[in-house]
Amino acid sequence: MQTIELTEPLIGLAKLMRMAYSDCDLAPLGTQLIERAKTDTSGHALMDLSTVLQLRGNRNLALTLQVQAIEIQQIYSPPTATGSVNVRLLAIMGAGDLMANTPVEFLLEDSDVALDIVYATQDLPLPANLPDHDVLFVAVAQSDQNMPLLEEIDAAIASWPRPVLNRPNRIAMMSRNEACALLKSTPGVNMPITVRVDRQILEQVAYQELRLTDILADGEFPIIIRPVDSHAGKDLDKIDNLNALVSYLQNMPNNEFYVSCFIDYREPDGLFRKYRIVLIDGKPFVCHMGISEHWMIHYLNAGMAESFDKRAEEARFMLDFDSQFACKHADAFRAIDERVGLDYLGIDCGETADGKLLIFEIDSCMIVHAIDPVDIFPYKQAQMNKVFSAFRRMLLNAMQRGIL
Repeated sequence: MQTIELTEPLIGLAKLMRMAYSDCDLAPLGTQLIERAKTDTSGHALMDLSTVLQLRGNRNLALTLQVQAIEIQQIYSPPTATGSVNVRLLAIMGAGDLMANTPVEFLLEDSDVALDIVYATQDLPLPANLPDHDVLFVAVAQSDQNMPLLEEIDAAIASWPRPVLNRPNRIAMMSRNEACALLKSTPGVNMPITVRVDRQILEQVAYQELRLTDILADGEFPIIIRPVDSHAGKDLDKIDNLNALVSYLQNMPNNEFYVSCFIDYREPDGLFRKYRIVLIDGKPFVCHMGISEHWMIHYLNAGMAESFDKRAEEARFMLDFDSQFACKHADAFRAIDERVGLDYLGIDCGETADGKLLIFEIDSCMIVHAIDPVDIFPYKQAQMNKVFSAFRRMLLNAMQRGIL
C-alpha cells in the first residue's frame, strides 16, 4: 500500500489523481487529512480531503468540505514548479466538482510555471490582495450555476493589469445550445442542432401532443438527450422512439434537457472513434483517441488498456496527427478558433461519413493529463509533452505581450 508524507502545504489534484489512477487506496490518506484538518488553520487539509472524497465518489460531502475550505482560505498553491520559476500563473476557479474548472494542474506538472489558484464565489468575490503573477487564466467552466460568477469575474477583470487568457464572456458561450449556434455554419464542421427544452415540452412530445420537429428542426429519431449541466455521459442516452422517451423522462427528475439528433459516426469496420483535441493559441493538439463498439465513448470504458490493437491505432494517430488529421481539418480548426475566441479550448469530436469534423462538445474544462500508466501507454508521454509545451508557450507569449 502506498503512503504519502504530508510535507507539502497542498497535495493538489494532479498528485491525488495520479494516486487514484495507480489504484492506491486513498482511504488511509483521507483519515490522515481528517486528523490534520482538526489543527490545520489553513484550508489545505480540507481542500485535499475534498479532492480525495470526489475521487472516491463521495461528491456531496466533498463539495461541502470544499466550500468550508474556500471560506477559510481563497488562495491555494498546488506544487507544479519543480525548479526555477519562469512564469507565475494565477488561475481563477469557482466551487464545484472536477468538471467545474479547467484542471490546469495537469498541464503544469514538473514545469517552470508556479501556479496560484484563487477561488471566487458569489458570496466571496476576488480578494483585494492577490499573489503577484505574470498571466491571469480564467478557469471557471460554463454552467448554469457559474453564469452569475462568470459575469462578476468579467466585470472584475475588465481592466486587469496583466494579460488575461480565456475571457469569461467567451467561456459563457460554451453551453451546448449556444456552442451549436456559434458553429452551425462553420465550413467543414457538422455539429448537430442542439436545443434546450424543459420537461413539460418534452412530455408533450412523448405523449404526441407535439411533434419532435416542433422543437428540433431536423428532428427525427433516434435523438440524443441529457440533462442540462450534466457531463461525462451522466444520464446521457440515445432515444429511438416515443416509448423510449416516455421511459427516459419517467426515470429523470430533471427539469431541463439538451436534445439533438443522433448521427451514426461508425466507420466501415463498425467501430466508433472519438478524439479529444485541444486548441492552444489556435493550434490543434490531440490528447487521446477512444475506440469503441458503443456510440457513447469514454476513454476509461473504451477498453483501450485491454486492447493492443486499439492502442497501436491510437499511437499511429498521435504520430501522424499533425500531417494528417490536423491538416485535413485545418480550415475547420481555424474557423472554430476564430468563432469561439478562447485561448485554450477542448474539443470532443469524431468524423462523419463524408469527412466532416463531427463536434460532440466544446468547452474550456476538459480533463487533459499524462497520468495513464507508461508501461501500457508509452507513446502518450511524447504527445502530452507537446501539449504541455504548447500551453507553457502560450503563457510565455502572453507574458511577453504584457511586457511590451
